[in-house]
Amino acid sequence: MNRAWRVGRVAGADLLIKPSLLIMGVVLVVVFATRFDDRTSTNPYVLAVAFVVGLYASVLVHELAHVVAARGYGMTVQSVTLHLLGGETLIEGESRTPLQELWVAGVGPLASAAIGGACLAVDDLFSGTVGALLTAMGLVNLLVAAFNLIPGLPLDGGRVLRALIWGVTGRELVGIRVAAWIGRIAAVAVLAVVAGLLVAREDGYLLDLVVAILVAGFLWTGSTQALQRLASRERLDGLVARELADTVTPVPAGALELSADLRGEALLRAISARPADHYVLTETDGTVAGVLSLTAVDTAFRRTT
Repeated sequence: MNRAWRVGRVAGADLLIKPSLLIMGVVLVVVFATRFDDRTSTNPYVLAVAFVVGLYASVLVHELAHVVAARGYGMTVQSVTLHLLGGETLIEGESRTPLQELWVAGVGPLASAAIGGACLAVDDLFSGTVGALLTAMGLVNLLVAAFNLIPGLPLDGGRVLRALIWGVTGRELVGIRVAAWIGRIAAVAVLAVVAGLLVAREDGYLLDLVVAILVAGFLWTGSTQALQRLASRERLDGLVARELADTVTPVPAGALELSADLRGEALLRAISARPADHYVLTETDGTVAGVLSLTAVDTAFRRTT
């Protein structure tokens, strides 16, 4: 199920579809056909297929909103993947500011809410099959928006919370940690709530429990991966240019200048932008703090991974 089919490009990014999307599509058609049965005079399965196609199209719009926002900040977007539980946009690199993170994450749920609101605003203008389809599309898109705004990673709401904490405290990693743990709590809550409802209902559906397990697994896995990346970034932040400098060796010919205050990803980006074997580190007052060798950075970086 990890494999994906490339079906083309959209907005400059590869559009990928995982086989699980098709499996979920069949399940959704069967489930919604029974619910549309008393709302249409046509074949309910035809209406269910139209609904699922519309739902997947709205999920794609949700992801394209992320693409447009990320591109607006000059970020590279590699692909958009549609899968069992929705979609995923693969963006290279991290947001540079809290506002950037807030906007790139928040536009997806806003797009879903806009689609849902638009469908519900016009569904009364149509009767029968079209009206039922618009109502269902509207409600589901509002549900998608609300679910994605749960303030836990890997959901968009978790990234929004991360951005808000980052903006208020100036500490991005604190925001990641809080949002990741909320994601874990949300995973457990989803299972507990659905299991409780199934026990209380005599007509409970096993499918509800299966979907709850899939959603909880998605939340738990995504939040755990966020915590693992956080641990790696915290180790990476331990790379401080000043602490890696050699204060004895004379400045070699051809050495480039870097700030002694650089650390972590900022240090690696600076070195990547201006490759050299040695760098002379300078303090804010212009004094030389020492010589930083590329070998010393490479050795220290390997210890963090």
